[in-house]
Amino acid sequence: MEITSWSAVIGLLLIVMALGDSLLARLPLSTSMLYLLAGAAVSPLWLGWTTLTPAANSKGLEQLAEVVVLLSLFGSGLKMSAGFGDGRWLLPVRLALVSMLVTVALIAGFGVLALGLPIGAAILLGGILAPTDPVLASDVQVAEPGDRDRLRFSLTGEAGLNDGTAFPVVLLGLGLLGLRDIGDIGWRWFAFDVVWGVAGGVVIGALLGTAIGQLVLYLRRTHKEAVGLDNFLSLGLIGLAYGLASMAEGYGFLAVFAAGVALRRLEQKASAAAGPGKPAAAPGKAAAQRKRSAEIAAEAHADPDATHAEQVATDPRHAPAYMAHAVLAFNEQIERIGEVAAVIAIGMLLWTVDWRLASWGFVGALLVVIRPIAVAVGLFRSRTSGPQRVLIGWFGIRGIGSLYYLMYAINHGLDRTLAANLGALVFSVVVASIVVHGVSVTPLMSLYERRKRRRTTA
Repeated sequence: MEITSWSAVIGLLLIVMALGDSLLARLPLSTSMLYLLAGAAVSPLWLGWTTLTPAANSKGLEQLAEVVVLLSLFGSGLKMSAGFGDGRWLLPVRLALVSMLVTVALIAGFGVLALGLPIGAAILLGGILAPTDPVLASDVQVAEPGDRDRLRFSLTGEAGLNDGTAFPVVLLGLGLLGLRDIGDIGWRWFAFDVVWGVAGGVVIGALLGTAIGQLVLYLRRTHKEAVGLDNFLSLGLIGLAYGLASMAEGYGFLAVFAAGVALRRLEQKASAAAGPGKPAAAPGKAAAQRKRSAEIAAEAHADPDATHAEQVATDPRHAPAYMAHAVLAFNEQIERIGEVAAVIAIGMLLWTVDWRLASWGFVGALLVVIRPIAVAVGLFRSRTSGPQRVLIGWFGIRGIGSLYYLMYAINHGLDRTLAANLGALVFSVVVASIVVHGVSVTPLMSLYERRKRRRTTA
């Protein structure tokens, strides 16, 4: 496919999205469904403009999915206003640990008993499909940092955490297939891939997010320096957190998410204070200060007057909110462009799938049996309501994260026959998830919001 054809197709798609985004928001459709169709259309399934294959393009596909997931994880972290010590984190942590492990166990059991997979391949399949997707789940995630809704907070936190906590499962599956050293009785896997990988990623990301944020605020508030180029700050922090965590053998996905959370938490604390170095105000007054700073920051960021934006960016009271708003706004824009590229790539790969190897019974079991059971176990006796647990159980969206883990396994020596088998299972789940969740997200979330408003006003 020539660059001119690529330019025309993607350009047309982006213009259609720009013109029809508000219409799509009201319809039982998602933009990902259109991207998927566009990718399939330019593949040999129809126009034949490209012959993208997992075998020949696995490295590039892994890197594409990796970048898009990193952007989404950082954005998800920036939307989380609660610090890591906040009790609200209990729900997403339970989902990312307990529910994910139950999901892996049930998928592995289904793989061995019903699909005839070896135990290593079944666990690998569980690791690939257990994490929910932070990219395609934006419609059910926290819309703004002040959103305290348990449903949205839980889904956002789960998607941010389990893309990292699933990594040890993928590595265990590869180890059981003889493609990675996990040590005698798995000691190396547990010590390095589980304990250090998770802890190291979170700690490195949180420290970097806090340190870089404090440095930027100090330069802006005290010296009126380091103003502008917040897009560089966003990409720089993502790259630094991911790179340092990965070099230290920690999980870069968790590091990037933790960096976003830490940066937002720093903004929340700084905005609640009366000024640099001064103590935070009373809770009610602090919340009002944060809201007002956020409003001023948003207005200044949208103002074409660069002088006004610079004044707000360096104002001791509003600099934290301006920094967080500018970074998040840029990140959301580039994340959406990444989503276009990644989902189109998934559509381009569908022609390579041997659909005879897919199991639609497995797809149905994962979406309507395994996921709800795992959520019910993870949230047992939690403070979530019945409708919230049902919706959390339904919105276990799979997508670009699963593409990344599949390509990662292929690039680490997965047998070609086994790769084709797992690929058919993974792509069938991803396509089904994009379609059924894309159709259902608008009406279900609208119903949920209406019921929540009625309870609030009652």
